[in-house]
Amino acid sequence: MNSIEVIKANGEKVPFQVEKLIRSLKRSGADSKIVEQIIQDIENTLYDGISTKKIYQLAFKMLKSRARVSASKYKLKKALMELGPSGYPFEKFVGKVFDHEGFDTKVGVIVQGNCVQHEVDVIAQKDNKHYMIECKYHSDQGRFCNVKIPLYIHSRFLDVEKQWQKQQGHETKFHHGGVYTNTRFTSDAIQYGACAGLMMTSWDYPKGNGLKERIDRLGLHPLTSLTTLTKAEKSELLDEGIVLCKEINENPSLLEQIGIPKQRQKNILKDSEELCTTH
Repeated sequence: MNSIEVIKANGEKVPFQVEKLIRSLKRSGADSKIVEQIIQDIENTLYDGISTKKIYQLAFKMLKSRARVSASKYKLKKALMELGPSGYPFEKFVGKVFDHEGFDTKVGVIVQGNCVQHEVDVIAQKDNKHYMIECKYHSDQGRFCNVKIPLYIHSRFLDVEKQWQKQQGHETKFHHGGVYTNTRFTSDAIQYGACAGLMMTSWDYPKGNGLKERIDRLGLHPLTSLTTLTKAEKSELLDEGIVLCKEINENPSLLEQIGIPKQRQKNILKDSEELCTTH
């Protein structure tokens, strides 16, 4: 099995590592017996040059038929990519993460800088903290944020910060700029962000506190995770500004408003409630 090479999203060929697949399936909360069965089935299907995308599709299909909510958790990376195509739902999603952490947030606002005006994705305030967050959404997981992104965002933040510092009551405030992406950062982007003092958050960065861990920990799964909703239904809810399973769970009438039959509503609500459960 070690001789099998797989092709990653960025086109790189690497040896197949069954341990990675086991870890991602276990993280979904699937029963160990189910994980064992899926691994066995996948290993019997593998061939040299298979894409990691194909392996994911096979594993997801198998998981979905055995444990629906685990399948929803397993598809988290893909669910974040479905917060598009405009990327605005991803901005809303990041705003909701800050909301949940007790911040007063505004999404998609025009902010006056010292030199020029800036359109800012998320402004978040709590106590003496005042954050300017830019969101970089990619529909392709092979696309990373390179160093140009934090360089550009840091220069915009410095212009905004200069203006904020002139405002009354801001002398004691802690101003911070940040970048959130649904994919990953290149190593030089991380290096620059750390040096410049930017908050850098991606799918798996910072280690142990990236989007995947925070979403699981806070129970903030995007509604695109739900396998019980159709693509059209997800789009309709996203168009209404709804981005979280939690929002559906707290307001079940949203499902009725878009014409989902009561019988299906029950399954959708059951899954969304389980996804909102924090551990």
